Amino acid sequence: MVSPSGLLDAQPNPTFWVPVITGAVALLLVLSGAPWRMARNVVTIVHEAGHALVAVMAGRRLQGIRLHSDTSGVTVSRGKPEGPGMVLTSLAGYPAPALLGLAFAALVAADRITVLLVLAALLLLGVLIMVRNAYGVLSVLLTAAGLAVLALVAGPQVQAWFVYLITWFLLFGGIRPVIELQSKRRRGAARDSDADQLARLTGVPPSLWLLILGVIGITCLLVGAAWLLEPALRS
Repeated sequence: MVSPSGLLDAQPNPTFWVPVITGAVALLLVLSGAPWRMARNVVTIVHEAGHALVAVMAGRRLQGIRLHSDTSGVTVSRGKPEGPGMVLTSLAGYPAPALLGLAFAALVAADRITVLLVLAALLLLGVLIMVRNAYGVLSVLLTAAGLAVLALVAGPQVQAWFVYLITWFLLFGGIRPVIELQSKRRRGAARDSDADQLARLTGVPPSLWLLILGVIGITCLLVGAAWLLEPALRS
């Protein structure tokens, strides 16, 4: 069990195989069928949290978040229907998982695995305050509770495996929804997506917004992968 005074201590570097194996497992999970649909709830939580955080930072009035069992979600905020604040709020969702994965990778590179788990649990509790439906509350509570237990009870090796897995998952999982959205739009669906809202707000075509979102996700993956592999290579 980790004592509170030890939360900020640096953890030992894992063996080389920890980031390699967890990266492979995360990639297979993101490329899978049914397992991805279940794990995608985590991506949805982060996606909607990204909208909510930027909405608040942009001075909009946050009304709440709803998470659904089909892994979809919606964040409602009030304010000017156009302008930079609305653009940034609409833009924030899809990059959020990859950006959070990049932040996690930075903490992993700094050997702060335990503090990462605690911060993740605190972030989830912050999301909990904004959720407005029962399924969303249950999803966030269970995820936060699992992270908190892992941070305070599990040993360094178990923590390392889990943290690498969730970090890789966020990095890979930040790219697949963009690809899925592009596929839906080719079939004539999802015409009220974030990319379409951004197009209406800015006049920039949805396809270009999808390209921007894809570039952000791939950049986060490449930088995050370098950070995840670097501590293991030092050991």
